[in-house]
Amino acid sequence: MAKLWGGRFAKETDVMVDEFTSSISFDQRMYKEDITGSIAHAGMLAKCGIIAEDEADTIIEGLKGILKDIEAGNFSFEVSLEDIHMNIEQRLTDRIGAVGGKLHTARSRNDQVALDTHMYLKKEIKVIAGLIMDFEKALIEAAEKYPEAIMPGYTHLQRAQPILFPHHMMAYFFMLTRDFSRLNGVWERTDIMPLGAGALAGTTFPIDRHAVADALKFGQVYENSMDAVSDRDYILEFLSFASILMMHLSRISEEVILWSSSEFQFIELDDAHCTGSSIMPQKKNPDIAELVRGKTGRVFGHLMAMLTIAKGLPLAYNKDLQEDKEGLFDAIDTVKFSLTIYAAMIRAMRINQDRMDNAVRNDFSNATDMADYLVKQGLPFRQAHEVVGKCVAYCIEHKKWLMDLTLAEFKQFSELFGEDILEAIKVETCVGARNSFGGTSYAQVKREVSSARTMVAKQQTVLDGYIKGNV
Repeated sequence: MAKLWGGRFAKETDVMVDEFTSSISFDQRMYKEDITGSIAHAGMLAKCGIIAEDEADTIIEGLKGILKDIEAGNFSFEVSLEDIHMNIEQRLTDRIGAVGGKLHTARSRNDQVALDTHMYLKKEIKVIAGLIMDFEKALIEAAEKYPEAIMPGYTHLQRAQPILFPHHMMAYFFMLTRDFSRLNGVWERTDIMPLGAGALAGTTFPIDRHAVADALKFGQVYENSMDAVSDRDYILEFLSFASILMMHLSRISEEVILWSSSEFQFIELDDAHCTGSSIMPQKKNPDIAELVRGKTGRVFGHLMAMLTIAKGLPLAYNKDLQEDKEGLFDAIDTVKFSLTIYAAMIRAMRINQDRMDNAVRNDFSNATDMADYLVKQGLPFRQAHEVVGKCVAYCIEHKKWLMDLTLAEFKQFSELFGEDILEAIKVETCVGARNSFGGTSYAQVKREVSSARTMVAKQQTVLDGYIKGNV
């Protein structure tokens, strides 16, 4: 098939070159953005007197027909036509004749592909923002379902202090709010319209770039044509956002995997979100959490790849930039899958309160509260720390927990211990007493959940703005 750019060439492109340079296998997913952008471009060309109104009408009707063909599965994408833009333009010319060739007036594939990618990412940001919010809601629901469940809190994966299970869920909620905020920043840098930059230097035709931006619901227009066709910051920002989000999901995956093990038994994942073993009949494997943890690495890889691609490129467009899409598309797909399946998994997850309770009552996680008790009696904290450390060593030697000690045993270590010491180091007391802002007390966790619901409502307002900013 003759190339639309083949006038300067005396021989056919090598078939291997066609296959190597073609991007149609992956950029065909942007067909709707490509057609929508072309419709806006054709309308603008007519309004500016660059092509006739009836020519624009013919082009637009032809493009709408192609859109219907693609969505009906009646469109054959050709590798020899390289990309989604050339495939659609060739089909348009085949359908409406030579007037189809006027569509590409005052634009280049360089600004056209940039436009498609901006539009596509805007669409996906809207979807991902909604999925983040749904996962946040799942975490809130889990917190509200088990409002008084106490579990061990960990540092260094060693039991540290007792906390409320909903407090742990809210920690991930607030991580996600930062992810949502980062995604909002990506939207701002994606919501810039590049079409009209041409190959790199603009165009000699009297186009109206702002009219196209308005038609396509872009908030801004690139002010520099070279920047417009070479900018991939918004993709880098999205991949950075996606990497941080996946890191958060990987962290919760690690805990889900640990908590569902026989050694912990803190949670029970629903059968719908687990798989079995081909050889061991008893197995119930947390494959979803493991896959999300594993897929995090590929998203990190896409970020590193894009940074490496962009770091040495001179302005303006270079074919290297074709490599921006496969990683971007895969990261989008991975993030959407991970958020969707995780929200469902958390909603179906059950916790084993008895197991958590037993764990937190058979350890020394109340030791800090015991030290705080002595401090409140007037002992400097460093001395209180030493006293409690000796108490713990005594308990380990005599195979006891702090709650097993008698008042006489407590007083061996300090006369400041009174009859209220056992009440002071009860697990419920330890949790309830941590009432500093953001702490794990019942009152603070209730405040966190209420604040979380307010945050989600505000996020909905942002998401509504995204929806208005999409064609």
